[in-house]
Amino acid sequence: KGGLHNPYKDKVTDTTFVEEGHHKFLSYSCNGCHGGGGGGGMCPPLTNDTWVYGPDDDTLFRLISLGSDGLQKQMGYHRVKQEVVVGPMPPFGTIIKTSDDLWKVITWIRSVNPSSVGKPPLQ
Repeated sequence: KGGLHNPYKDKVTDTTFVEEGHHKFLSYSCNGCHGGGGGGGMCPPLTNDTWVYGPDDDTLFRLISLGSDGLQKQMGYHRVKQEVVVGPMPPFGTIIKTSDDLWKVITWIRSVNPSSVGKPPLQ
């Protein structure tokens, strides 16, 4: 835990790069639950300061890859904050084919929630 770091953390203000991450966010259907701009829907918004499992890069990468059930079962994470959700976060590790693509999505998330950048792990 804690060893994964976004190689694109310095790209959150690069509009071309951020748009690529947003395009990937939409193409993987993340918007179906989190809204097209990340403001939420039937699942938590990505634009507020409530990070259910923690705000750090490592946690986000693992949450998206493994889903919330996998994060809890395989990694031993637990909820550190509460947010209204309809169901568990599904695992996208088999849908998002490369870690590079996933880091680009996370970079877009950071761009719509600049206050989340650089937050330390809560675990």
